[in-house]
Amino acid sequence: MTALLEIDLAAVAWNWRKLAAMHGGATAGVIKADAYGLGAAQVAPKLLAVGCRHFFLAHLAEAVALRPLLPGVMLAALNGLRPEETGDCYAQGIVPVLGSLHELGWWRAEAALRGAVLPVILQVDTGMARLGLSAQELAVLREDQTLLQGLRVEYVLTHLTSAEAPRAPVNQRQAQAFAGIMRQFPGVKTSIANTSGMFLGADFASSLARPGAGLYGLNPTPGAANPMRPVVRLSAPILQIHEVEAGGTVGYGGTWVARRSSRIATVGVGYADGYLRALSNAGTARFDDTPVLLVGRVSMDLTTFDVTGLPVSPGDMLCLLGPGHGPDELAREAGTTGYEILTSLGRRYRRRYIGI
Repeated sequence: MTALLEIDLAAVAWNWRKLAAMHGGATAGVIKADAYGLGAAQVAPKLLAVGCRHFFLAHLAEAVALRPLLPGVMLAALNGLRPEETGDCYAQGIVPVLGSLHELGWWRAEAALRGAVLPVILQVDTGMARLGLSAQELAVLREDQTLLQGLRVEYVLTHLTSAEAPRAPVNQRQAQAFAGIMRQFPGVKTSIANTSGMFLGADFASSLARPGAGLYGLNPTPGAANPMRPVVRLSAPILQIHEVEAGGTVGYGGTWVARRSSRIATVGVGYADGYLRALSNAGTARFDDTPVLLVGRVSMDLTTFDVTGLPVSPGDMLCLLGPGHGPDELAREAGTTGYEILTSLGRRYRRRYIGI
């Protein structure tokens, strides 16, 4: 009996429309990592149908795979280019996001080869120290405009480090740094905010917002009520129920010891399915909205829950993820983020898309 993962595409669309309505510029859809684990082949057409015309992937291969489903719209690859990828990028009409002078050189060579002016998004580093043109590279670019010869800069983009923490001083430092950089690119469109950044105010408005996590129901405003609709529900049937006497142990290593006579329900979900081992003795599920504790270690294919006192039988469903106990809540139990919960969701689940 296989666990069921339900993905509400109507909720994804509602979340995108809400974010688009609150943003003065255009609003993209970030669908990298297979739409955060939920299925880009299903999510992308739904976003297209409700008006999304800009999409961001991480890798060129992701963008190429989705191009047949997304004709005539902007597909951008955030992780830049390798020299052997420039031909495919050109042929598929993908806009590369480039953050170094050597990448610009490879794309400039492709433009010369094709005798064309090719689009590019420039990524600039304002504090992440991960990808993006550095202050030194920007100075070189300022002194030598031929480094952009044959290229049309569609947007200048940066990435916020702490947008989910609205009072973090780094947010304003990044906004000020970006404003300074943009003096080098007068008239060029900008892209700053992820989902959380869209809630930071006017200093973080731009020509193109890039929401990702919020589309999939993650809370972009930690510490406040989640303004997004829940998207995922993961339910698993109980395979067996064991009676464990006081003093008995459960699971590998016997890390959980019963303090009373207990009923232990086993479900066929484990860390091979992305149900993280860090949830061992810490996670919870729900039975008819009643929390049940995860007891013992999460194993590769199985996880156990204490259902003592509840009227449950083999075949009944436990809700491992759902409204009121979604990816953010499960992430807190695992000591991680909702991003990891979603992108870890395994391929063994039966998937049911609703709101198509």
